[in-house]
Amino acid sequence: MLFPVLIVLIFFENRPLSYNGKILVLLSAVTMILCIAKPIKLEMGFIFDLRYIPFIIVALYGGYKNVLPLYLILNIYRFYLGGGGAVQSFLFSTAVVILVPLLSKRFIKLNPRNRIICATAVSFLTMGSYLIILSIIMGTLDRKFWILTFNVLTTCVGVMSIIMIFIEQIIANIKNRDRILHSERLNVVSELAASVSHEIRNPLTVTSGFLQLLNKSKTLTPEEKGYVELSLLELNRAEKIVSDYLSFAKPQSENMVYSNMREESEYTKNIIMPYASIHNVEVQFGFDNTLNKDYDRNQIQQCLINLYKNGIEAMREKGGGTLFIDITESKQNIIISIQDTGIGMTREEISRLGKPYYSTKEEGTGLGMLMAYSAINKVKGNIEVDSEKGKGTTFLITIPT
Repeated sequence: MLFPVLIVLIFFENRPLSYNGKILVLLSAVTMILCIAKPIKLEMGFIFDLRYIPFIIVALYGGYKNVLPLYLILNIYRFYLGGGGAVQSFLFSTAVVILVPLLSKRFIKLNPRNRIICATAVSFLTMGSYLIILSIIMGTLDRKFWILTFNVLTTCVGVMSIIMIFIEQIIANIKNRDRILHSERLNVVSELAASVSHEIRNPLTVTSGFLQLLNKSKTLTPEEKGYVELSLLELNRAEKIVSDYLSFAKPQSENMVYSNMREESEYTKNIIMPYASIHNVEVQFGFDNTLNKDYDRNQIQQCLINLYKNGIEAMREKGGGTLFIDITESKQNIIISIQDTGIGMTREEISRLGKPYYSTKEEGTGLGMLMAYSAINKVKGNIEVDSEKGKGTTFLITIPT
């Protein structure tokens, strides 16, 4: 049972997500076959195995798509072995493969502790159902049957609990490592942006001042005035770019507020409404938060505007849609949910969000998302992304107070 856990942890932890999925299904299939080939034998003559533990784990984490190959491998190998009970095994595994993956979507949304409890409970119910069917077939329930029941249930529940604890710890370690790397990346970008922007802004200010004085000269020809005005426009554009880079820097003391974000959320909603109307996007806004937090007002506003704008642009390709904005509170956390009905993203695209110069848009630079992640990181918050290709994306921001 530890075979796939150790192999993935040692060799495949840093591979792309899609590749990991295929590897996990393959390793689970090997584990399942080994469980059938080398069952647990009791002295009284009964035998049982743990084939349904990897089967249930893959069904819960991967749904129908990943568990169907295991279902085929299980039954092909079982019929190849032959002997009594092959048909009963086929019928029981069919029932399991139909029912258990139905829980997959809800299971994934649970916290780690509840996932462990849920998987253990499913394992207990699965083996309990198997034993009930066996008792009906046997007719008489003697002492040997109850010894078998005790061994099967305690072994399956115990092994499932241990394996699930290992799996969840691996997942937690991966998330923590990614969070630390991302935080370090944002800090480097912030420091670089602050230093470079400061050095560039000084000569821009001086040059702009002299050009404005020159523009007031009466000796300039209309053509020369045109050149000066164009130069001033380009300097203003350069100033705006510098300001965008400064947004990655540390929060400015003059912009710091202690608030529940109502003013910022309503302001950014009003700012984005005309842009949404142009692209046939309806905005549904809800606010129900009483918790306060220290934050840089400008950075939070820019973060929200970037996320709203991305959601609207994701729906532009579908001819419109609805942008849902919901700000609530939960367990001393401010929860900001931004959901669109746009084109969605793949798991690989989600994993690359917030990295410098990565964007899902052809004309995008990725700095908008990087700024959003940077702003939330500075208030010690967390961004979770849930997306499905063709159906839309949800950004769930959690900010501790």
